[in-house]
Amino acid sequence: MRVIAGSAKRILLKTPKGLATRPTTDRIKETLFNMLQYNLADCCFLDLFAGSGGIGIEALSRGAARCVFVDQSREAAECVRENLQAARLADRGTVMHCDAVAALGRLEGKHCFDYVFMDPPYGMLLEKQVLAYLADSGLIRRESTLIMETRLEEDVSYLEPMGYIADREKLYKSNKHIFVHRERTE
Repeated sequence: MRVIAGSAKRILLKTPKGLATRPTTDRIKETLFNMLQYNLADCCFLDLFAGSGGIGIEALSRGAARCVFVDQSREAAECVRENLQAARLADRGTVMHCDAVAALGRLEGKHCFDYVFMDPPYGMLLEKQVLAYLADSGLIRRESTLIMETRLEEDVSYLEPMGYIADREKLYKSNKHIFVHRERTE
């Protein structure tokens, strides 16, 4: 796994050992960032369930001003720190070793994120817990983009009743990215 583009291009990233994380492949990461590339400059990015930190590091490499990385695994959090150092981006990244919803509570009032990327363990509906917290939070604005990585067959019918709209889906072989925004009430 490597950084695809930007200031840290070609830097190899470590991944936590074992099967607890699913690093996003370079091909999927490249597709995702090709869709985001024109809006990353100076943005504030949140990488929840960060694993190796590959998504947030890619955002920083491509011009994001700041990224907060959250993972409850001590090994994953340490891996993110090492990868930030290797990519020379540690000064723009903050690593939090805790549960995602607990992290959101700690971040409240300190940040407003332009992008929130979440790739939680599949089938546990952890993304639904995050969305429930963010629904009335100051951590995002109506213009903020939330990106969920899920299995292809994941049912996200809960989005609309929670006040969210799925704008776009990008399907891959075994998973998908769902781009979500708060529902506009004007």
